Amino acid sequence: MAALHGCGSDDSSSSSNTASNNPPATTPTPAPDAATASANIQAAWVEIGDGNQALARVVTRYTAEAGAGANAQCPLLTVDGKAARMTLRVGPATAPLRTTASAAADSKPSEFPVSVCEATLPAGAASAAIGAQVLPLPKATPQRIVVLADTGCRLKKADNAWQACSDTEAWPLASLAATAAGFNPDLVLHIGDYHYRENACPPDIAGCQGSPWGYGWDTWQADLFKPAAPLLAKAPWVVVRGNHEECARAGQGWARFLDTRPYDATRSCDDPANDAIANYADPYAVSLGGGSQVIVFDSAKAGKAALATNDPQFIAYQKQFQTVATLAAKTGMTTTIFTNHHPILGFAPVAGANPAPGNLALQSVMSNLNAQAYYPTGIQLALHGHVHDFQAINFASAHPATIVSGNGGDNLDVALPDPLPAGSVPAPGTTIDRITHHASFGFLVMDRHASPATGWQFKAYTKAGKLLATCDQTGNTLTCDKTGFLTP
Repeated sequence: MAALHGCGSDDSSSSSNTASNNPPATTPTPAPDAATASANIQAAWVEIGDGNQALARVVTRYTAEAGAGANAQCPLLTVDGKAARMTLRVGPATAPLRTTASAAADSKPSEFPVSVCEATLPAGAASAAIGAQVLPLPKATPQRIVVLADTGCRLKKADNAWQACSDTEAWPLASLAATAAGFNPDLVLHIGDYHYRENACPPDIAGCQGSPWGYGWDTWQADLFKPAAPLLAKAPWVVVRGNHEECARAGQGWARFLDTRPYDATRSCDDPANDAIANYADPYAVSLGGGSQVIVFDSAKAGKAALATNDPQFIAYQKQFQTVATLAAKTGMTTTIFTNHHPILGFAPVAGANPAPGNLALQSVMSNLNAQAYYPTGIQLALHGHVHDFQAINFASAHPATIVSGNGGDNLDVALPDPLPAGSVPAPGTTIDRITHHASFGFLVMDRHASPATGWQFKAYTKAGKLLATCDQTGNTLTCDKTGFLTP
């Protein structure tokens, strides 16, 4: 009874003794989560898929203890203060050597000693992070978008092309990405060809000594994830597949790292028997809010020649373009931007000759569906890469304005002739009103016109951020402040 009395009394000495013998309880600090440790995270980013689904992706080298479960290899993703473990997309593997675009002697199995983890970010999330790394979140109505394409460093024996990957002047992606990130974009749109290091650098070429090559993780890290890290950290990405990501090239890495669809062995590009499936994908739309949308189209396997109507590729692309027509017909859209890698109503410069027209394979499918209109009703603008220069084309004919922005890092193409030779057209039935172009490294910035106006303003910059041209888009018209060839 005395003890009970003492605990409840006002006796100061009793209270003092109690405090000294029983210190206040403290919440133990939780042990760090090994899978979330920064040392294990090789890359982390957010990309936007079908239906504006925001996907957090991580490449990690962490290996969980045996029996811990597949997802134990993945880090914790903290969204609005709540942590949950990410889901394993695909684990480490070495894909057996498959047929590639190169001879077998110049190819090797693709090694992926890393896991890829993912999670869908809830709409309206205010914050997301993996450990100390904060992830950029999508905005419902992005105001500024950085556009780039063809960013990797070319190592290709068949072309005897050995870009100096260690020289930031010869291959400027790292500095270009840092400059573009300084523009504080809300979104990044990459229009394909992330990977170019296909073959081993010869011993007598100084500029690429020690570079990884082939289609495994080390090359993807060197060609994209490391140099583009500032842009990956700055904003979510919309990713378009290029011909360098077709199955006989870097398709295995595309399927693991960038494809917005769930990972599927039949679409992994590991088995050439599945290439007819893995080289194609259904188009989808990403809403930009305010009546704007981007349609993402996979043209990775498009060749250069027109296709017969019974060609399986014709049939595959016909189905894709029928989906494009449905997406473009969505009510409430004032600006629909079609984006795929290969220019359709753009030019390909040819040294010492007239420029070549747009992609004949895609034109043959489009003209079968829409005659010489090519695009279905509802497309105002087309964005492309593939040709390693910048082109902004306005048509006197009733065709969507076209922009090519394939000057993000790989060897540049020769400049288009200035002026264009008489009668130059990218496709039958088109008439060029004016063209603005340059052949130097750079990127594009899209800024939304202030309401109540619709459409976008496009600014072409050099790799160092020097403004070269400003083009305003209204409907399918593109008006640039400069025309002809631009000298940086």
